[in-house]
Amino acid sequence: MTRPTPFVSVIVPCRNEEQHLGRCLESILASDYPRDRLELLVVDGMSTDRTRDIVAWYAARHSIIRLLDNPRRIAPCALNIGIQAARGEVILRMDAHVIYLPSYLPILVHALLERGADNVGGVLETLPGADTAVARAIALGLGHRLGVGNSYFRVGASQPRWVDTVAFGCFRREAFERAGLFDEELVRNQDDEFNFRLIRRGGRVLLMPTARAYYVARKSLRQLWRMFFQYGYFKPLVARKVGRVMTLRQLVPSLFLTSLAASGLAAVWWRPAALAGAGLAAAYAAAVFGASLAAAPRHGPRVAAALAVVFPVLHGAYGLGFLLGLAHHVLRPVRRAPELSALPMSR
Repeated sequence: MTRPTPFVSVIVPCRNEEQHLGRCLESILASDYPRDRLELLVVDGMSTDRTRDIVAWYAARHSIIRLLDNPRRIAPCALNIGIQAARGEVILRMDAHVIYLPSYLPILVHALLERGADNVGGVLETLPGADTAVARAIALGLGHRLGVGNSYFRVGASQPRWVDTVAFGCFRREAFERAGLFDEELVRNQDDEFNFRLIRRGGRVLLMPTARAYYVARKSLRQLWRMFFQYGYFKPLVARKVGRVMTLRQLVPSLFLTSLAASGLAAVWWRPAALAGAGLAAAYAAAVFGASLAAAPRHGPRVAAALAVVFPVLHGAYGLGFLLGLAHHVLRPVRRAPELSALPMSR
């Protein structure tokens, strides 16, 4: 007996995404998934640019699109608003910074139904946000193992695999009945915390490498620093909530920075500590230089030189953010700063 095609609710959280939202919506509308089994909920964080006009233009031409308001403006609130308004038995988060292949949605829904998963995600191929050496280097760094470790939804995998988290998950509705909604205190990393909670309650998260989408990366080092500082800053809060550090890769940048600082301080009293710190710094510099040099034949010397800066910015921002978050959320808990509620919601 043929299984009926499930009705899918796509949720797109956004705020001030006029540069990217049109391409995102076009790619979703071009999906191979049956249009009559789909609704598209754009949950807007009270944008001040042309985002809402763009959504209204598309909604007037495509009845499957609805615009919902998110007065609190942050991603987890948008997701919860969308989930509560969704009519689908399958709920899929999509991001405004991403362009999706037509096969993306059907692959995820099929895997969700056939493989016993509660959440399925695909692989993001990173595109530069501008035609500059720095932007191209940022895109390379976000898809490189030296940059993001074993984050499989960024670096890819050769076959489907069970993982700790995915980007922009495709969920059974029952997953939210089992694990609850997204934690609205987590401006960043809400996907990681939800997936951990889901797995702890018996759910399974699957990566499907054949489901591919194109993520448009930040285009400047300043934007990259801000994004990864925020990722690092909220990781200790996630760890406090779930009662443990979820993956070892989260600790590496902060441990590296702490080790450098500790060896420098210890060298004041014990000279060999300076050699240890210098050796650690030299090993890191060699890894960065090697990875950057390897990129030169394909991407050119300017991109390779920029990549040598991208890695330290990415790691330094995440590590410093993690250490500050550890102080604020774990060692000396403080209330979230009001301005954090206004952070951009895209990855």
